[in-house]
Amino acid sequence: MTTIFGIRLSDRIKKSTEFQDILTKYGCIIKTRLGLHDMSCGVCSPYGIIILEVVNNEEMIEGMILDLQNFEGVKFNIMEL
Repeated sequence: MTTIFGIRLSDRIKKSTEFQDILTKYGCIIKTRLGLHDMSCGVCSPYGIIILEVVNNEEMIEGMILDLQNFEGVKFNIMEL
């Protein structure tokens, strides 16, 4: 089974460092990471989209879900294939 997280981070410029701490905490289960944000005329978008493919470790995934749920400005969905 493959697990994919689709995450939207609001106010990314102010919160990206804190958010990165969560990703670092679960870095051992993150297989693929893709970060997307709009940029025009040198101005960065206030939100970002992060796509994560994680390895199947239920305990770690549950911990990451809890941390994401408790992080203000994050919305996410999980897809399991």
